[in-house]
Amino acid sequence: MSEMYKLLNFKDLGDERGKLVVIEGGQDIPFEIARAFYIYGSDSTVVRGQHANRNSEFVLVNVAGSSKVMITDSTKKEIVELNKPMEAVYIPKMIWKEMYDFSPDSVLLVLANTHYDGKEYIRDFEEYKKMMADS
Repeated sequence: MSEMYKLLNFKDLGDERGKLVVIEGGQDIPFEIARAFYIYGSDSTVVRGQHANRNSEFVLVNVAGSSKVMITDSTKKEIVELNKPMEAVYIPKMIWKEMYDFSPDSVLLVLANTHYDGKEYIRDFEEYKKMMADS
């Protein structure tokens, strides 16, 4: 773990009827949830993300299957494998992320603290590296 991300573990509240995981904004994750989306139908050759965000923070959890997340601040890089529905990764703003190596059954749930705003996305890694070097 590093300042680039934080691993989160949620409680399994299930019983003999099945599994149940609850994620509450401001309690189980470090922000109030403004947006949720999920990625599915991607295969092991697809790379998603490939951006940093000026204002958005994210929590990623594979609710089914598995995927990997490459996280970098432009100087160091780490890879997190998400393969349990009770485990997630929190990614703060201004951290570059790439999601890849999706299993055929992968459903990657993403929770964000902001509504979508395309202007806050940094999609060019060279531009991102320059911004990080200047900060």
